Amino acid sequence: MARRQKPASDKDSPQDFIENIVDIDVTSEMEGSFLEYAYSVIYSRALPDARDGLKPVQRRILFMMSEMGLRPDRGHVKSARVVGEVMGKLHPHGDAAIYDAMVRMAQDFSLRIPLIDGHGNFGSLDDGPAAPRYTEARLAAPALALTDHLDEDVVDFVPNYDNQLMQPEVLPAAFPNLLVNGSSGIAVGMATNMAPHNLGEVIAAARHLIQHPDAALADVMDFIPGPDLPSGGRIVGLDGIRDAYATGRGSFKTRATVEVEQLTARRTGLVVTELPYMVGPEKVIEKIKDAVTAKKLSGISDVVDLTDRNHGLRLVIELKNGFNPKAVLAQLYRYTPMEDSFGINNVTLVDGQPRTLGLLELLQVYVGHRLSVVRRRTAFRLGKKKDRLHLVDGLLVAIVDIDEVIQIIRSSDEAAEARQRLMSIYDLTEVQANYILELRLRQLTKFSRIELEKEQEELRREIAALQEILDSDTKLRRLVSDELGEVAERYATPRRTVLLESEAVGPLTALAAGAKAAGTGKAAQVPLPLEIPDDPCWVILSASGQLARTVNQDQFADGGQRVRHDVFASVVRSSARGEIGAVTSAGRMLRLQVMDMPVLPHTAGVPNLAGGVPVKEFITLAKGESLVSLVPLNTVLAVGTAQGVVKRVSPDYPLNREDWEIITLKDKDQVVGAAAAAEEDDLVFLTGQAQLLRFPASAVRAQGRTAAGMAGIKLAAGDSVIFFGPVAGDDAAAVLVTIASGSESLPGVAAGSAKVTALAEYPVKGRATGGVRAHRFLKGEDVLSLGWAGHGPAKAAAENGAARALPTEHGRRDGSGVALAQAVHAIGPSLS
Repeated sequence: MARRQKPASDKDSPQDFIENIVDIDVTSEMEGSFLEYAYSVIYSRALPDARDGLKPVQRRILFMMSEMGLRPDRGHVKSARVVGEVMGKLHPHGDAAIYDAMVRMAQDFSLRIPLIDGHGNFGSLDDGPAAPRYTEARLAAPALALTDHLDEDVVDFVPNYDNQLMQPEVLPAAFPNLLVNGSSGIAVGMATNMAPHNLGEVIAAARHLIQHPDAALADVMDFIPGPDLPSGGRIVGLDGIRDAYATGRGSFKTRATVEVEQLTARRTGLVVTELPYMVGPEKVIEKIKDAVTAKKLSGISDVVDLTDRNHGLRLVIELKNGFNPKAVLAQLYRYTPMEDSFGINNVTLVDGQPRTLGLLELLQVYVGHRLSVVRRRTAFRLGKKKDRLHLVDGLLVAIVDIDEVIQIIRSSDEAAEARQRLMSIYDLTEVQANYILELRLRQLTKFSRIELEKEQEELRREIAALQEILDSDTKLRRLVSDELGEVAERYATPRRTVLLESEAVGPLTALAAGAKAAGTGKAAQVPLPLEIPDDPCWVILSASGQLARTVNQDQFADGGQRVRHDVFASVVRSSARGEIGAVTSAGRMLRLQVMDMPVLPHTAGVPNLAGGVPVKEFITLAKGESLVSLVPLNTVLAVGTAQGVVKRVSPDYPLNREDWEIITLKDKDQVVGAAAAAEEDDLVFLTGQAQLLRFPASAVRAQGRTAAGMAGIKLAAGDSVIFFGPVAGDDAAAVLVTIASGSESLPGVAAGSAKVTALAEYPVKGRATGGVRAHRFLKGEDVLSLGWAGHGPAKAAAENGAARALPTEHGRRDGSGVALAQAVHAIGPSLS
């Protein structure tokens, strides 16, 4: 137990004590102390060196890992071991700060070219890394380009914190790391924030500056158009980048890469594949939810993060029906981190002093550093070669008269005497004499002499080449440029970030054509409507069962060449927020919302329905039931069945139901056609036995939904209706298309024959009659497999959905058809 000491009293103090109190100006003391602290933070912690682009802790980590032999071809070691070595030998600070710097150099989303190859959980944009005892690390291949040739006196070495070890003042840096990977740090009274760039572009600019030392900023910017962020994304507006390249300060906007996709048949979404620099998906999701709760964002139903290791970032933002995806995206850019601003502040250390540099100055500093490194390396290698040549020359002298040399050595009492006698007899230097004294007997063979003579010649050639590099600034610059080119060829990757000069028309705003903002001279920005307007459109059902809608109803104006799936089984005029009906073969009608249907891309001619969605995604059909046609809900419909029944249905449909019956069918009967029919239209029946009946629609009175209809065409035994539809009574361009085949043939095997006839050749008859003959069968034909009547010309499709041409010449009413090259699966209107 320690003894308690009695406090000293006044009588115990020395009597000859002289009091000396010094008055200090607190302001001056604080200024001096603060400046020392600030300089320490600026120089030793926060700001990178303009030459290698590294802060002291980063430089010490890479140097110590290089000294530990943690190369890319070696195994990983525990991160804690690296942190301990750096902290104990070079960086006397907290292990957390060292590990954080090490982790950042291993993250591919932080650095454009990672310098450390990490094994384990090194964190993400939303989560931190695992503890250093759980992770492992080694140098990445590009880091070797920063640390190579440190043993060749290329840079100055300085003592560590306790003057026991030496560390490099700067790394050789075989590529411009500061521009490639950027940097960020907060010092005292200043901060730095530098954007990453593409390695290939930066090296190309550096090589141009090496060859043209007087190059201007515009020349350099031809190679470096802008930053290249690790996360990709889009940079909108390049004026701020130009300012930063000129002055060292500027800002630019980064945006996420977003695509509008059809997630399901009825749901559209925004799929985010790239986010702004240092923005994580969890942060974006949180901001979206907050904005939706605060009613700042509208039209979003859900946000799902589908990011995985195989496919990378995939953030799916599901939209509600009726909302404009581009307008919702504009809101997301405004209220969430999907659009972010990056402020460039190129503060860096140049000769130990903080300076704000533009792009050209940064490249000039790096090029000067690299020229100095290669010059010092060349001088070091030249000295080594000269030293070796000096030894080889002395050794060759000794080998020529080796017997006398051995006699001199054996007759000498000690090594010093032998050294002195060799130096005096053969005119050798002390270094040469010592080397001869250390000579091994195996080097005295005849073969060794030949090897030495070859080595002597090679050394002289190498010395001459190295001396030429030192003597010629042109060759020195060419060597530096070639080495940079090799680095670019080995480590350069394609650009990830898209550069946009200005905001594109559509994603955020639409520029009013010719409009100028008052007093600004710029085009006025017209915000996109958030909700999709109720514009007119076409709803299309193809013969292959694809359903879609167009952008507007003028899309068919110019016609176009038909391609796969483009034979239209049914086409209805509607609007984007309207409703239509779908009639099935069982006599049911289902209500469909046009807004739920996928939108076909806008084209000048006929759209391609290969981008449609199968009907089964919208309606559920019973076994044996099929979709017959699409119809409007606000007009009288004409319905025809396979047994020849016709009915006109009044549009008194229930508003509180999604499906209902429009005709009561007899047993084994089914609907074969349904379409809107006016009083002045004609109704056309076509049977499998090629009988056609045409009669006025006015002959059929409109009935309610539950009525069974009335007799339409009188059928022969075994015959049935294959087509029913209305045709305008005064339409001179209406045609009848019939395709005959054999009833015994397998479907799709027999080609059959086709005939196109003007519908005007068929007379109008009375309802409930047998009609007239429409097609004369050829040998092997006994039935019509397909038929269609309407405004021509019509188009046909094979079973694989490909378009097929029909005869262009109209045949006689009672004539036969023209043989088809391939079986036809469906017929539809052209609408061109």
